[in-house]
Amino acid sequence: MAKIEKPEDIFEAFTRDIKTIYGGDLVSIALFGSAAGPDYRPGISDINFLIVLSDEAIDQLERAIDVVARWRRKRVAVPLFMTRSYIESSLDAYPLEFLTMSRTHRPVYGDDVLADIVCDPEHLRLQCEREIKGKLLLLRESYLETGAKEKHLRDLIASSITAFISIFSGLLCLTGQDIPSSKREIIEAVSQVITIDGTVFLRCLDVKEKKGGMSSTDISSLMTSYLTEVRKLWGIVDQIRIEKQ
Repeated sequence: MAKIEKPEDIFEAFTRDIKTIYGGDLVSIALFGSAAGPDYRPGISDINFLIVLSDEAIDQLERAIDVVARWRRKRVAVPLFMTRSYIESSLDAYPLEFLTMSRTHRPVYGDDVLADIVCDPEHLRLQCEREIKGKLLLLRESYLETGAKEKHLRDLIASSITAFISIFSGLLCLTGQDIPSSKREIIEAVSQVITIDGTVFLRCLDVKEKKGGMSSTDISSLMTSYLTEVRKLWGIVDQIRIEKQ
C-alpha cells in the first residue's frame, strides 16, 4: 500500500465518499492529531478524521461500514463519529481530549465545530489529575508485567508517551501559556513552567520515534526515571488551584 505523503491529498476523495453516504446530514469533517501538524510521518502516523453528523444520522453508522473499511486499507484510522450536541455536552467530561483536538485540527468540510472550543479550567485540571494518576498506576503495573525485558520496556514507553503530550497541552493551557505545534516543543515548554525533568519525556519520545540508539541499560534507567517524573507530575497538578472568576 502506497504511503499517503500529505493528508490533504485525500481530502477530496474522502469527503466525497462520506458526502455520498450522508448527504445533507453531514455537518463537517476535520482532520486532527499528528496528521494535522508538523509531527506527521508518512506511513507511520495515523490519519484521524472527526466526522460530525446530524442527530438523526448518527444512529445510521451501518451505512459507513464499507467506506470505513476501504479507507482503513489505505491506512486511514477509523474516524470518530459525533454530533454537535455530543461535543457541546461533553466539554465538562472530556475537556482534555477536545482541547487537544481543537489545537491540532484542520477543517476539511463544512462547519469548523472545533474552532471555538472553550474548556472550564477546573474541569481541565481535574481531568489532568485523573489522567496522570491513572497512567501512573497503569505504568507501574505494566512495568512489572514486562519483567524488565528491553523490548517490552521499549514498547511500554512508546505506547504511553503520547498521552502525556496531551496532558502537557492541558497544563500549558491552565498556566496561561501558548501551546506549541510539535510534541517536542510542548515537552520543552511545559518543563519551563512546572518542575519536571523534560529531558526524560524527550528521551521517551526518542524511543517512540526509534531515535537515540539507547542500550538495554539506558532503557531500564529511563523507565525508572519516567515513573519518578510521572509521580512528581501528579503531585504538582494536585497542588494547582484555579481562581474563581
